[in-house]
Amino acid sequence: MTPITRRRFLGGASALAAPAGLSGCGFGLSGSKPDDDANTLSFTTWGTDSELAGFRKAITGFEAANAGVTVTLNAVPYEQMFTNIDAQLQAGLAPDVFRVPYYTFGGYAGRSQLLDLSPHLDAAFGDRFTPAAWRAVQNQDRPFGVPHHTDTSAILYNKALLSSAGIAAVPTSVGDAWTWDELTTVAQTLRKALPGDKYPFAYNWQGNGVTRWLSLLFQADGRFLAEDLTKPAIDSSAGRAALDFSRSFFNNLFVPPNDSVKSTTYAADMWYSQTTAMVFGGAFMIPDAASTLDFEWGATFAPRKVRGGGDFGGNALVATAASKKPDLAAKFLDFVTSADAMRDFCVGASLLPTRRDLATSGIEFAVRPELSPVFVGQASVVRAEDAGQVASPSMSKIITVLKDQLEQAFVGGQTTEDTLAGLAAGIARATAS
Repeated sequence: MTPITRRRFLGGASALAAPAGLSGCGFGLSGSKPDDDANTLSFTTWGTDSELAGFRKAITGFEAANAGVTVTLNAVPYEQMFTNIDAQLQAGLAPDVFRVPYYTFGGYAGRSQLLDLSPHLDAAFGDRFTPAAWRAVQNQDRPFGVPHHTDTSAILYNKALLSSAGIAAVPTSVGDAWTWDELTTVAQTLRKALPGDKYPFAYNWQGNGVTRWLSLLFQADGRFLAEDLTKPAIDSSAGRAALDFSRSFFNNLFVPPNDSVKSTTYAADMWYSQTTAMVFGGAFMIPDAASTLDFEWGATFAPRKVRGGGDFGGNALVATAASKKPDLAAKFLDFVTSADAMRDFCVGASLLPTRRDLATSGIEFAVRPELSPVFVGQASVVRAEDAGQVASPSMSKIITVLKDQLEQAFVGGQTTEDTLAGLAAGIARATAS
């Protein structure tokens, strides 16, 4: 059987989807029913082979440290994950613990479906995490999950294509990342050197990855939500700058025409096929790229404008509010975010740690370890206020607004001003409902 890499997992996710009522193989309501045994925790997640291996190793360690305790792992395809979780929560059959992206965390916390961990963890527990990571699991200033890992987008580049265009060097520190103007110059240089059917880069904002467009907004020092997270703040000079800059990708043929937010082709695949010289992508791409690509490639930092900025990707681990074993669930969440457990998981899966100590000392990925500093450095520019907005309880509705409006801006001919107005109105409706 061919291993399921992250690339195949993402690209084929829709083909794996099935009706939420399927039982057997752990995919349905009955397959995820919490165990009544006081010493057994149920844990549901999706994951690549390397991620699941990391979870199994952590579970083995937790069980060894807690005699008599068992953690049952229920692995499901990503496309089924939240259809099933939502049905299970409604039926009172949800697992004790599950995995959730930061951009959907706020919806569950806002509906009171997650366990408030405040009474179950030490008051100083949050100090182990970076400010951005800890902010991403807060709701009304209380933790409703733990930040298990993060990822953020840097630029992966084809060395031969850059070299043939006369681009001999790329930034080697996050402080020296290309400015927007410098990236534009690089893209113009590549555009002149490449044939018409190849492009300077692809941006990874497809599907729910549309939240990665917000990196440009943050780089312009903007916000899409006001500080209280209840009103839009995107109609600003920063919002206008981010829209003008990203619309220029299409107007200047820097990206393929199908590199829009609603495209069914992932940006990574455009780069893998050498349709583009560069791609915005996460560290999770490294193992697959290292094993499948037949050209030399490297990584450099995402651009900056007023400041550096990036997407706060990755996932949290949460406990269900209705769990009958809240203390044991909290103990498990404590264990999997210990230094050794987090380091092992991130090294093996090419993901970034959320602990302060690991982020400061750095980690070395098991594959292409020399690229680790690029992604660790890129993650260091993500600010807590940026991550906090993405954890808004309204984020799932805001994502729909971003998809619709940015698609119109990029390929529908909608002006920047009309897009700003549409974004502001849509975000206002999302936060009011």
